[in-house]
Amino acid sequence: MMNQIKPALEDSMSKAIKSLQNQLTKVRTGRASANVLDGINADYYGSATPIKNMGQISTPEARLLQIQPFDKTLIPAIEKAILAANIGLTPGNDGNFIRIQFPALTEDKRKSLVKDVKKLGEDAKVAIRNVRRDQNDKVKKAEKDKTVSEDESKKVQDEIQKITDNYIKEIDKVIEAKEKELLTV
Repeated sequence: MMNQIKPALEDSMSKAIKSLQNQLTKVRTGRASANVLDGINADYYGSATPIKNMGQISTPEARLLQIQPFDKTLIPAIEKAILAANIGLTPGNDGNFIRIQFPALTEDKRKSLVKDVKKLGEDAKVAIRNVRRDQNDKVKKAEKDKTVSEDESKKVQDEIQKITDNYIKEIDKVIEAKEKELLTV
């Protein structure tokens, strides 16, 4: 029974952690990161195109993000898309590059971001627990249908709980690392 459940369980739980890590890359830490532009699309001749596909993105300084569009006529469209995304950053250009200055985070802003990060962590833990519940329900149904013994059912549920606990610890580590990164000035 566990051989059938374990792959689905591990797959779903690892997806929850990957999703959390992806969401955390979008949280601004005061340092320039191209990840803040993920999910922002600009108009490229009538179609919405990700900004990272429209030019070269670099970080020449710790708090500066620089975009060099492949086509200089795209500069206004990229600036407009960044402003419309409402990520708290204001782009500026010199005709060749778009530069985005990352302001230093205030103590209040850091604490607010830590709260947001903790909430993302709790959401990921809820997703993990939902996966656990679904798999436990399958085991209980199999036990009720008499395809699995009661002892086997308990053993499988214990194994599911151990796997769940490991993934919860993994989420705690990821959140703790992000908090440390946010609170470091």
